[in-house]
Amino acid sequence: MSRTADPARARASPRRPATLVAALAAALALAACRTDDPADPLISRERPVEQIYNEAVDEREAGNYGRASALFQEVERQHPYSPWATTAKLMAAHAEYTRGRYTEAIGMLDRFIRLHPAHRDIPYAYYLRAMCYYEQIADVQRDQRMTQQALSALQDVVNRFPDTAYARDARLKIDLARDHLAGKEMVIGRYYQQRRLFAAALNRFRTVVDQYDTTNHVPEALHRLVEVYLALGLTEEARKTAAVLGHNYPGSSWYQDSYALLTPGAQPSEGERPGLLTRLWNSVF
Repeated sequence: MSRTADPARARASPRRPATLVAALAAALALAACRTDDPADPLISRERPVEQIYNEAVDEREAGNYGRASALFQEVERQHPYSPWATTAKLMAAHAEYTRGRYTEAIGMLDRFIRLHPAHRDIPYAYYLRAMCYYEQIADVQRDQRMTQQALSALQDVVNRFPDTAYARDARLKIDLARDHLAGKEMVIGRYYQQRRLFAAALNRFRTVVDQYDTTNHVPEALHRLVEVYLALGLTEEARKTAAVLGHNYPGSSWYQDSYALLTPGAQPSEGERPGLLTRLWNSVF
């Protein structure tokens, strides 16, 4: 590396600002040689596979995930037929996942799954791929295509590796993803209801009750159905829906709200809460 000025001379001549600027430039150039940039040419120099891999592990443990990923990929580039290369692919994907570069990690994992379907770590590869989608789930106010992809990828883990710890965690995250999708349906349903688009709102709330019946959004969805049915003049449908709500969620505030709509001025007592309306339960079915 060439120097544009002698730092010692700059320090000896403080009255020469141009020389001082040149000295600072030289210092910055020296700092650039020690950069943590993953594209650092020092990473790509030819070395034994063990040395590269161990350096990658060290960078990973130090939290330098960009350099770790570059070094793990260098293992495969320089030593593609080494036993280290296969594991390095997975480690590089994990480094990209950890630094939030999910698209890059998914690409690496897809390639790993395609090339090594019988590898001992294939369950983890599927799980990490699912997590890349799961970490990108957006707020319920936004598009939920990523949630659908996460749900599909998580279910794939459960279906392929049902007896693993990865499947157990995937099942928990599936429940959370389903709850998220139900929340999105509720947001849209409430939007339609506020604008008196009752048929559209009805469809959204019914979707929550029918397709996401294990989520926390069902009590509200049933109450919103009561409100919509009453707005449409369908009193009997409203009473039947309230009966379902009271039978399944007798202590819910949503049931109390539905009760108040159907019996203005009254409040269910503790004895009635399991339900005044639940006697209609058998008529529903």
